Amino acid sequence: MTPNDRMRTAFLFPGQGSQVVGMGRDVADRVAQAAAIYEKSNTLLGFDLRKLCFEGPSERLNTTAMSQPAIFVTSIAILSAMKTHPATAGITPDVCAGLSLGEYTALYAAGAIGFEECLHLVHIRGQAMQAAADATAGGMVSLIGLDEEKVQALCHEAAQGELLQPANFNCPAQIVISGAKAACDRAEVLAAKYGAMKAVRLEVAGAFHTPMMAPAAEALDNALSACRFSDPSQVRVMSNASADCYPSAKAIRPGLVRQLTSPVLWQRCIEKLLEDGVGRFYEIGPGKVLTGLMRRINRRVEIVNISNMGSLSGLAHEAESRK
Repeated sequence: MTPNDRMRTAFLFPGQGSQVVGMGRDVADRVAQAAAIYEKSNTLLGFDLRKLCFEGPSERLNTTAMSQPAIFVTSIAILSAMKTHPATAGITPDVCAGLSLGEYTALYAAGAIGFEECLHLVHIRGQAMQAAADATAGGMVSLIGLDEEKVQALCHEAAQGELLQPANFNCPAQIVISGAKAACDRAEVLAAKYGAMKAVRLEVAGAFHTPMMAPAAEALDNALSACRFSDPSQVRVMSNASADCYPSAKAIRPGLVRQLTSPVLWQRCIEKLLEDGVGRFYEIGPGKVLTGLMRRINRRVEIVNISNMGSLSGLAHEAESRK
């Protein structure tokens, strides 16, 4: 492996749960290109997403139907601001990855799909997942301190004939389980028996990344049938469902459909990127969730969080000082 291989760069994009009222506002106030992203989104969606991101209310922003397009648009706005600044415009990825929803942002950033088409997909995805969640009684629980074997055993005991399975392998000793609400209730009670340090019920609409999302996957598949993806050859894109890069444009549609009903293999995605020689990571979008997960996967890895104008200005100042 050459030195250049060891310093490959990855852009990471956050998923649902990273939203917060006010996100993107400082970037849009300072960078015209970022502001234009919000204005274009308002026109395409037919409602004021900009105001929802900047002013809330949080109850509406936190719904699955609204948070997904809001996080996607905010991430793209921050990315556009990063590309605009002379000191950071030259930072380009060799590979992109995103957590669940963030995989769509990654596909856009890699040039595999255009903005309008991607926003349309994200909007449909959020609505379809909200509808599937509303039609079933599901939930998710984050388990801290258990390995995969113990999580599987816990799910088996707590399920009692209902659906309950691992849904997010986020980082060592942090696995999210998902399934029927009653099964999640039982899992919370049983978690201590298996040695969990903590069991946290997530504020989500339903059992994401399980077969309970099959109706959403069907709706998404129908929307994807009208999309045309480009081969992600220049900038590769990681698939959450396989923990490997998409080999061709043809593989993207089934990968995105599968993602809705299959576990998100985030830890394995990052480990694969490290094995492939990625040495520098940028988390681009609201919040610091992926930066926190990275610290638990590998503390020695260089990761830069770009979630607001302050972090972007700091990165630009650092880049200029190196010249």
